[in-house]
Amino acid sequence: MKKKMEKEGKYMGSVKVGPKGQIVIPKEIREMFEINSGDTLMILADSQKGIAIERMSFFNKIADEILSGRGKEIYPEHSEEDSMVFAKGIKQQKKEDEEDKK
Repeated sequence: MKKKMEKEGKYMGSVKVGPKGQIVIPKEIREMFEINSGDTLMILADSQKGIAIERMSFFNKIADEILSGRGKEIYPEHSEEDSMVFAKGIKQQKKEDEEDKK
């Protein structure tokens, strides 16, 4: 079954939320996305659209593009102001994460 998931690039499973609100990312997904211990992930939540989890480095690249003036190109459905707020939020989160590591 593992080869099938890797070939198709898909995985379906379930996780339980622990008493502290934590979940464990299944091994198959960690391997698929090369997520390792110590990696920083960013979680986005929208009450209408759901939850997304991605590497901080991915969102940092998006923030760099928005801040360089490509916000409309990346997110044409959002205003330039909304894109800038999003990008600045990512940069602030990255800064806080780096400070926490010290």
